[in-house]
Formats: sequence, structure tokens, C-alpha cells
Amino acid sequence: MKRAFNFGAGPSAIPLEVLEEAQKDLLDFQNSGISIMEASHRSKLYENVHNEAISLMRELYQIPENYEVLFLQGGASMQFAMIPLNLSKKGGKAQYVNSGSWSTKAIKEVGIQGIECEIVASSKESSHNHIPADIKFDNSADYCYVTSNNTIYGTQYKSFPSTKAPLVVDASSDIFSYLVDWDKIDLLFAGAQKNAGPSGVTIVIIKKDLLERVGDNVPTILRYKTHASNNSLFHTPPTFGIYLINLIMKWLKSKGGIDGMAKINEQKAKILYDAIDNSDGFYVGHAVKDSRSLMNVSFNIKDKNAELEAKLIQEATDNNMIGLKGHRSIGGLRASIYNAMSTEGVEALVALMQKFQKENS
Repeated sequence: MKRAFNFGAGPSAIPLEVLEEAQKDLLDFQNSGISIMEASHRSKLYENVHNEAISLMRELYQIPENYEVLFLQGGASMQFAMIPLNLSKKGGKAQYVNSGSWSTKAIKEVGIQGIECEIVASSKESSHNHIPADIKFDNSADYCYVTSNNTIYGTQYKSFPSTKAPLVVDASSDIFSYLVDWDKIDLLFAGAQKNAGPSGVTIVIIKKDLLERVGDNVPTILRYKTHASNNSLFHTPPTFGIYLINLIMKWLKSKGGIDGMAKINEQKAKILYDAIDNSDGFYVGHAVKDSRSLMNVSFNIKDKNAELEAKLIQEATDNNMIGLKGHRSIGGLRASIYNAMSTEGVEALVALMQKFQKENS
């Protein structure tokens, strides 16, 4: 079977072992005579999968007991609206760091709701090539908001700013890639389709005391409290996606857990960044070094040579490496090296990049 090295930003690669296990369960799950996709979300058959996924997430991510783990729908973009709906107080304010396209979209949703929103730091003027330094949040804010990893620009927080106000983290592109400091985080959310599973599932991990903030005017289905009170079964959840998250948690456990995966991620990123840094300027990274992402490596060929960049993307495709075209907003190239990307895949890409440089310098 031909399997490509998938460097796409999302939906992205799923481990082969997970896909093979899902393939076996697709027609007959646990000798039930039905596919896991056909199982009722109210059945014991599915309920065991659902609860095991939550339990494994708690274990691997070391989630404290005073947090709820929710499976929602609508993608991470739905959270841009749900967060202010659930956490804002009348007459209060929210504070955001603008470090890229996704935080920009989240900020827009706060404004649509007529909530005061302060941008306390931004990297916009430098084309979001770094994480802003010296971030100062107001401890009296309703909540403060950061995007932990920026898929388009290839930047990532190395530590989160401290605040007495609740800190919200959009971890859509680096969830489960390293262990986070829960003492600093009050709500963390992520679309599953980069590191946790397939598209269609949104993970929200929220402190239980924040569930009570929601106002009476918020629609029932848009309240975190609704879903927490019903174990994310208020309505039909994305059952097959949650089943795959369960399998991915088991796969993560087999790889030494999240700490073990973090070491692999550091190794993969070093291989690729070393290739860029040692190319005598032929390859140029977008992010400044102290803000570099371990998940998304955005780079250009010298002088942003679009013709050569397109040629490299085509050669990569011809060599079974896909998804390397940079985001349309900045162009260039982008290698997304999420948990499921193997070291072998990164080494294959680097070998091609070095060969391409010799032939095109």
C-alpha cells in the first residue's frame, strides 16, 4: 500500500496503526454485528468508547479533576463565539493577544457581540513572525486569550503569560504535543483535525467554576454547562470522530505518552530547522528563532522565488510528499509536522530539500 508523507496543515495525517484499527472496526465493532459508525450514541457499545476517550485524555494530558472535558461540534471557529458568550460579564472586557489569522478572527467575534475587547499585544506589524513579548494582562478582565500555536506563520508560545483572570488557550494545532501547565490555563480548546483525530470534533477543557458564568440569554446548545451536564451527549455527538480520538489516545500512550511525543516532536523540528539554517540562505524561515513552532514550519526559498517554490512542491509531490504549499496569505512553503508525522518523513523531506538546493543554486 502506498502511503504519502502528509505535511498538510489540517485535516492532517492520522497514524497508520490507528487507521488500520479503524478499518477492522468499520464493518463489525467488537462482534456487535454493526459498524461503530452505526452505534447509537445512547448505547452501551458507544458509551464505553466515549468515556474511555475522556479517561485517556485526562490521564495522558494530566487534566485536573476540577476541569470538564467536552466534545463539541462547529469547529474551533465556533469557540470564537462561544467563549465570549459563556465567559463575558455585563459591562466587562476581554483581552486578546493577536498573534495571527486565527486570533484575528476570534477578536472579530467578540466585537460582533458588542463586548469590549482590548488587544494587549500584537505581532501584526511584522507579518506575525514572532510571539509578542512582555504580555501584560489585566487581572480584572473577564478573560484573557492566546493562540498557542499559529499554523500559518509557524510561531508558538514557549510559555503562557500569567494572569489572575481566566486564561483561554486556542490549542488547535498543538494539543497533545507537549504537557501544558494547567495552573495557568482555565479553558483550552482545539479542533481535533490536526493532532487529536479527524475533522468534526472540537475538544474543550474548561474549569468547572467557569460553567456558572453563562447568562440566561445564551441559547441552550451554546452553553458549556449544557454539554458538561450531559457528558457531551446533549445531542448526537460526532461519534466516529470521538472513537478515532480514543484510538489516537491509545496510540499516544504506546509512544511514551505526551512527554514521549514531545521529545519526538523536538527531534523532528530540529532536523528540519537545521536544514533551513544550514542552507546558506537558500531556505529562509518565516518565524524568528525564539518563536519557532514545533508543529508548523513556514519557510521560503531565497528572495521568495515563487517559481522555485512551486517547482519544489511539485518535486515533493512526485516523491510522495504532499501538503507543502504555504497558506495563500503568505505563500511559500509549510511543513506541518504534527504528532502523526514520522521522523522518517521529515528526513525524507530534508533529503529532497538538500538535493533541490544543489540542483537549483
